[in-house]
Amino acid sequence: MDAAAGLPDAWSQVRAPLMVPLLRLSVAVCLGMAVLLFLERLYMGVVIVGVKLLRRTPERRYKCDPIAEEEDPELGSAAFPVVLVQIPMFNEREVYHLSIGAVCGLSWPSDRLVVQVLDDSTDPIIKEMVRLECERWAHKGINITYQTREDRKGYKAGALKQGMKHGYVRECEYVVIFDADFQPNPDYLHRTIPYLHHNPEIALVQGRWRFVNADECLMTRMQEMSLDYHFKVEQEVSSSVCAFFGFNGTAGVWRIAALNEAGGWNDRTTVEDMDLAIRASLKGWKFVYLGDVQVKSELPSTFKAFRFQQHRWSCGPANLFRKMLMEIVTNKKVTIWKKFHVIYNFFLVRKIVAHIVTFTFYCIIIPTTIFVPEVHIPKWGCVYIPSIITLLNSVGTPRSFHLLFFWILFENVMSLHRTKATLIGLLEAGRVNEWVVTEKLGNVLKMKSANKASTKKSFMRMWERLNIPELGVGAFLFSCGWYDVAFGKDNFFIYLFFQSMAFFVVGVGYVGTIVPQS
Repeated sequence: MDAAAGLPDAWSQVRAPLMVPLLRLSVAVCLGMAVLLFLERLYMGVVIVGVKLLRRTPERRYKCDPIAEEEDPELGSAAFPVVLVQIPMFNEREVYHLSIGAVCGLSWPSDRLVVQVLDDSTDPIIKEMVRLECERWAHKGINITYQTREDRKGYKAGALKQGMKHGYVRECEYVVIFDADFQPNPDYLHRTIPYLHHNPEIALVQGRWRFVNADECLMTRMQEMSLDYHFKVEQEVSSSVCAFFGFNGTAGVWRIAALNEAGGWNDRTTVEDMDLAIRASLKGWKFVYLGDVQVKSELPSTFKAFRFQQHRWSCGPANLFRKMLMEIVTNKKVTIWKKFHVIYNFFLVRKIVAHIVTFTFYCIIIPTTIFVPEVHIPKWGCVYIPSIITLLNSVGTPRSFHLLFFWILFENVMSLHRTKATLIGLLEAGRVNEWVVTEKLGNVLKMKSANKASTKKSFMRMWERLNIPELGVGAFLFSCGWYDVAFGKDNFFIYLFFQSMAFFVVGVGYVGTIVPQS
């Protein structure tokens, strides 16, 4: 009883000399990071408006006349460059046929197109299915090869690198990469290759992703909002301002000479695509982003798949930043402005600050200040700046503007995993090189729904869906909310209750698509 009675006095003695200064410092650091993020979003908004008003489209900045046989009838199909298309995959039972079929349907002279299906599958049944699909298209006259490896060394980068070692690749000028769920339109090559063909300084032409399952559930709508901003604003601005952006790993065309000059594929991180893009940029190559060339793809619709994807997308860039910082700083081939853009805009603000400040400030620091009333957070930092950032982020997907409230709550939940992954990448700790292929469902849900009348529907057991970290953070925010109701003055409890509910919903697994067990 005496020990319990002395707890308030002990807290008072610790709070003034230790907690208050420490929390004030944390608030100052987080406000600084929030301002950096705000200025970066504002800069992006101003530039994208300027790009649209001045019509700085790729068509006006680069020569992109169509390649046609009529220009020299004697050459015939030889007027077209030889293009290699690589389709890396791993146990893609539900979607393998989509990318293979779409690539084999590309409108390009058949004798100028080489297709590689790089199958790292470990399931022998799936491997046989993919092999038979390749044989089916080969019998139709498509120059397609099915390739496997003895191991998965280097994961995707290793498979792509192995595919480039074949002798016939020396005859190819360009290489296109499509992941297993990507379905390019037949005119994809006709709309992208001319930029490379007529402009020898360009190394990469990147297309935009279009999501076929964005309306599947609320979680896929949230992903669409984030990725649409990335493609419609970030990629567009970076392409227009300094001809550099991160390669998205798929739906892009590389000049093979540029790829080789940059050192080829490297598996030192889980973002081999970003690694290659930065190395090529440091060699002086330019990139072009084509927002009107859209390639159909699938968003991860289960929370488990999305969480693994976000770990890779957050950990990889942070680890790459650690490995390449000095290489970027000491490079002599690019301008100081480009170095600043890569280090500050591309890496520091977007890949590190954005993740860390979201979780630490809004899910830890703000709730903690409720217990320490001596620490005050200005409204511009906790209300106005995040509100403006959110509104600027909404321009990518106007149709989902009414979902902004849910998007904020969901992004704050996901910031838990992104912050953890970012720190793992920066510190090069435990799961830094973890690679889990993002699960694609394809039509599996439709087929299972059609059979639900004849089969007993059995969902995942409750404890298999539980996410303990989310439940823990939710409980913390909920307790902070009740404390604020009783003793607080800033009315943070309104936000804290809603945010805690979001963590609880994710914590009990009621987010995304729940796949019935067969």
